[in-house]
Amino acid sequence: MMTAPPDWSDGLTSCACKGIRRCLLCEKKRREVCVATSEAQLVHHFLFDPETRLAICKDAKATSFPFPGVFLWENFISEEEEKTLISLMDQDAWNLSQSGRRKQDFGPKVNFKKRKVRVGSFSGLPALSQELVIRMQQEPNLAGFQPVEQCNLDYHPQRGSAIDPHLDDSWLWGERLVTINMLSNTTLTMSLDQGLPEMGLGEEVRVAVHLPRRSLVVLYGEARHMWKHAIHREDVQERRVCSTYRELSAEFLPGGQQAELGAQLLNIALSFQGAPI
Repeated sequence: MMTAPPDWSDGLTSCACKGIRRCLLCEKKRREVCVATSEAQLVHHFLFDPETRLAICKDAKATSFPFPGVFLWENFISEEEEKTLISLMDQDAWNLSQSGRRKQDFGPKVNFKKRKVRVGSFSGLPALSQELVIRMQQEPNLAGFQPVEQCNLDYHPQRGSAIDPHLDDSWLWGERLVTINMLSNTTLTMSLDQGLPEMGLGEEVRVAVHLPRRSLVVLYGEARHMWKHAIHREDVQERRVCSTYRELSAEFLPGGQQAELGAQLLNIALSFQGAPI
């Protein structure tokens, strides 16, 4: 069952875009059109096959290749669970974020440039996630997964929501990035700017990972650390809400330099008593 679209009236006169980031709202104000420079260059497009774990060339002009580091769990949540999760999320305030998104953060305050972590008002992951985390941990790819941060993101085509190609931090956040995709299908685009010269692909390579509604996706290994990931504007056709969970890096785990802080953060996170900060 589709959930009614959110009330965007709180963000129709302003946006949170900074620097080169754009949403439809600020483009209309500035009468600009956002065009990715990489699209003017040659890009090799592949499609991820979750059964064979291969990246398959869309036009068959290049050889398929193994694409490790992506695990897709279809129907991770049921329709009824999705309805309940979205209803509970919409009871909390959504804050404007860049590139036409809205967000809810459940995690410590972090300054990645200065490498500082502050507990601040962090009160843990939300109660609605406790059962989901237990379910995740039953999957061998997520054995021992203990998330210390959750970020809910709300995408809508009315605002041209997207997220640019990027690599998640690896100083604080650990090996596995876990995302639950809700309300609509979308495509996660993985990209390698330098291409794959060993395969004769010297230009940018992109691998499209289709994310069905209510699925869970895990990025780890090469897909986590080498390949950038993005959600492009054209791949948001309806409202999309996702929840991304992140675990701690080795530096904050037992034996690491900041193990004491890590234990404190995990103790708070896994109390599941959190409110968005």
